[in-house]
Amino acid sequence: MKMTAIFEKLSDGYLAFLEEFPGASAQGATLEEARENLCVAVELVIYSNRLLSEELVQGRPVLREPFQPAE
Repeated sequence: MKMTAIFEKLSDGYLAFLEEFPGASAQGATLEEARENLCVAVELVIYSNRLLSEELVQGRPVLREPFQPAE
């Protein structure tokens, strides 16, 4: 699955977010820094969502399996 990063040039750097991934945004003084920070933001959102999901299903019989979206 491919996603699209959006970068907006600001007076003091760049704002970044993914069109397809709400909740993950970042900024940086340079375009490269904004890209790196966006990767970290995505990892943090996934980590947080995983923790919330684990709390939601705790003690319930669930099936977990790897998921790969169709291309």
